Amino acid sequence: MTSAALEILGLGLGILGWVGVILACGLPMWQVSAFIDVNIVVAQTIWEGLWMNCVVQSTGQMQCKVYDSILALPPEVQAGRALTVIVALLGLVALMVTVVGAQCTNCIRPGKMKSRIVIAGGAIYILCGVLVLVPLCWFANIVISDFYDPTVPSSKKREMGAALYIGWAATALLLFGGCLICCCSCSQRDETSFPVKYSAPRRPTSNGEYDKKNYV
Repeated sequence: MTSAALEILGLGLGILGWVGVILACGLPMWQVSAFIDVNIVVAQTIWEGLWMNCVVQSTGQMQCKVYDSILALPPEVQAGRALTVIVALLGLVALMVTVVGAQCTNCIRPGKMKSRIVIAGGAIYILCGVLVLVPLCWFANIVISDFYDPTVPSSKKREMGAALYIGWAATALLLFGGCLICCCSCSQRDETSFPVKYSAPRRPTSNGEYDKKNYV
């Protein structure tokens, strides 16, 4: 019962991480304007994401524009698009695989095959966490390098946006949830893998001794 509860917890964490990846993918705040000038009052704030960039005026108005050309985008943006979309699809696959093999469902009879299917779902969640970590760290490295580069103008410097932090939180949920699912399934398989030994009842023979063939 405990392993089933932990398995459901891992599945819930994986679903939350999957939703977080989708949210981070759609948000335009992967990198935002860095306010490092002497003048604190600014007229607008620039948000840049994987699919569009937005300009937020000091009055509260926001104008967003979708990128015109995919091939003209920087390599980190193209890789971020591809990997986040792949993770979104893999997360759906992991959800279906884990639900099919979960202990709380009856899609498959309990046994080694059921445990292996759940382990596969947990492994896919872990793979999703690793894949989505690549564009997040790539973006963060570029933002930090440009911020401390003296040759980059102050108007071009950026800071890490909220989408990166949401993506890192989603990565942690995916990795932890996937590991929890795999560990619970492995422990369940170990508990049910012990062989059961049967022995025939010992019956005395006519001379009062037990027959040796009754021993197994």
